[in-house]
Amino acid sequence: MPKAGPPPRKKDRKKQEPLGPTFTAVTGNAIIQEFDTYEDYLDSQITLTDMFYLEDLELARQLIELGYRSNAEVMTRTDFADFKAAAEQARLQALRRTPKKLFSAGKDLEGYPFLKALAEREASMASSKLVLAVSSFDCPCQICPGQKLKVTNCSVHLQILLKGHEISGYIDFGERLKSEDLEPVFDRKKKLLPSPHDLSYYNWDTKIAIQNSSQNWQVIADNDVGVLLKNKKDRKTLNVDPAAPAGDLSTRTVINTKEYKHVVIFDHITRRQY
Repeated sequence: MPKAGPPPRKKDRKKQEPLGPTFTAVTGNAIIQEFDTYEDYLDSQITLTDMFYLEDLELARQLIELGYRSNAEVMTRTDFADFKAAAEQARLQALRRTPKKLFSAGKDLEGYPFLKALAEREASMASSKLVLAVSSFDCPCQICPGQKLKVTNCSVHLQILLKGHEISGYIDFGERLKSEDLEPVFDRKKKLLPSPHDLSYYNWDTKIAIQNSSQNWQVIADNDVGVLLKNKKDRKTLNVDPAAPAGDLSTRTVINTKEYKHVVIFDHITRRQY
């Protein structure tokens, strides 16, 4: 009977080496703050001696990236990109947490009722915690006086004589706040004017009429009652006809000012729970 051989030896489990050097958050962030690109980071480790012998920048970069030039730890291209992405994400989150400066902040608007009215709307739409009393807008809706409300959308009808042409239009003020620097308007360096890109634009001399829907409002023009604006969030309709009610939870405010021939502000209010 053959003798039993020795039991099979267990395979030695080799300790798995990390694929590359690891960098702490402090070290990694310091590197990506100092260098805009990974190539800049590699270039910082290339010496004059390296270039004297290699005479090739790309080759020198490759040798450093692969860790052949020295025993110093080199951040991988992937780690560099990951640290960059994490830093950008942190920056964006910080921006979201930082209150946005109002264009009208600190501006002296006494004697300019239209700009003062716009400043009040800007503050309301910029802060989700701001509660406005309905009576301040002379709201025709039957709402409990204690109801907490917030102006969420505002459109402005302007009529003005500009360079010999009388123009009028409806402006989505909320969209303008997001897409345009309005600080010069509140500094009275330029006027808020209707443009062909707004909800409605009409040149009374050339008879050019243009209508566009915005992120907040859908323009409904082909109907028997004239132009209507449908709010895209709650689907309620705003009637701009001065002879008709503005609509459910909407108000119409005429602003008497010397700045324009005719100014009307339409506020759309949404019920909110705070």
